[in-house]
Amino acid sequence: MCTLKTFVSSYGKINNYTFDNNGEKMFDFKNGDEKERAEKFKEISKASGDESFGVKKELKVLPEHLMDNEQVIGLTSGMYDGNTWLVVLTDNRLLFLDKGMLYGLKQVSVPLDQVTSVSGSTGLMMGDIFVNTSGAQGNVKIEMVIKKAVDVFVKMVQDQIGKSKNQGSAQVSAPAQTADDPVAKLEKLAEMLEKGLLTEEEFAVQKAKLLDL
Repeated sequence: MCTLKTFVSSYGKINNYTFDNNGEKMFDFKNGDEKERAEKFKEISKASGDESFGVKKELKVLPEHLMDNEQVIGLTSGMYDGNTWLVVLTDNRLLFLDKGMLYGLKQVSVPLDQVTSVSGSTGLMMGDIFVNTSGAQGNVKIEMVIKKAVDVFVKMVQDQIGKSKNQGSAQVSAPAQTADDPVAKLEKLAEMLEKGLLTEEEFAVQKAKLLDL
């Protein structure tokens, strides 16, 4: 039996949230409400150990540079290439942003599967974060990071890399969906609805049958 939760995870969006393949609710950082997004950023900054960084310009434009359904996991800031950059950990990459006072935006994107190691060092009040990569962007060193944020953010990155690897392994080992899989059928129905091959009424009838409503 396919539950309504499973169906919602395969099709549609509710208010400022989307749903992952397990039906878990995720905030839509790219297209969600600006006020609620600001609160989410504040919560994430606090969890990352960095609540006072001066990167409001970068936070404002961050949603424009996120992919659909990309989740923001951690936020911090520090000096890179002579300027203060916003450092963003998402569910699939590290994103570095530097917005000019009047115009221009610099950004560096490092997929997590290209991060070979991440570490930090701290001094009396500040610290550095080192990101070694296998990609063309080379290694990245973020300096003058708030001391308490260094270890927290490094741990966040390490945990997310491990989580991404585990999810990748699970996807490889998971059996392919069969023609009788109700989730696959729901996805097909949703696709047909979007293409205009089914009316709303026809879609509702077929959905009810699959969900045993």
